[in-house]
Amino acid sequence: MATEEVKKQLPSLPEMILAAITALNEQTGSSKTAIAKYIESQHGDLLGGPSTLLTQHLNRMKDNGELIMVKNNYLLPSPDNPPKRGRGRPPKPKAPLPAGHVPEVSLPSRPRGRPPKPRDPNAVVEPKVSSGRPRGRPPKMAKVGEPATAKITGPPKPRGRPPKERDA
Repeated sequence: MATEEVKKQLPSLPEMILAAITALNEQTGSSKTAIAKYIESQHGDLLGGPSTLLTQHLNRMKDNGELIMVKNNYLLPSPDNPPKRGRGRPPKPKAPLPAGHVPEVSLPSRPRGRPPKPRDPNAVVEPKVSSGRPRGRPPKMAKVGEPATAKITGPPKPRGRPPKERDA
């Protein structure tokens, strides 16, 4: 019965953390060990050994914007600072609908990309007319004054960097 009465009188751990930071009132913020020592001095051996519960609450309060962490010290955010916002682009503000306005039912949106061409199974496919020239880049021509076969003689050049020559 005595332990239940003590639990009812104790504030929650986030409230104890905020009270510890305000009571310590350090300029650079309060460390986790300083917060734990203050809570132990005020409320006894409440944490009981490893401070994983304290760490979880400090991380949660930091993520929610209730605390600011600077160089492993926890500070209370100043009231003139804007609240911490999430990642990514913020959503556009939506204009409020006028009173009595019924929202329209929108049609399903079109799929992305270009729509496919209609296929007619009975259509006759006309052969493509070629201009008589082959596709792609034409082969290099020999320079003026050189024989046409000068470029073609010999084995083809191998791909890549040539191997390093070593002295015997």
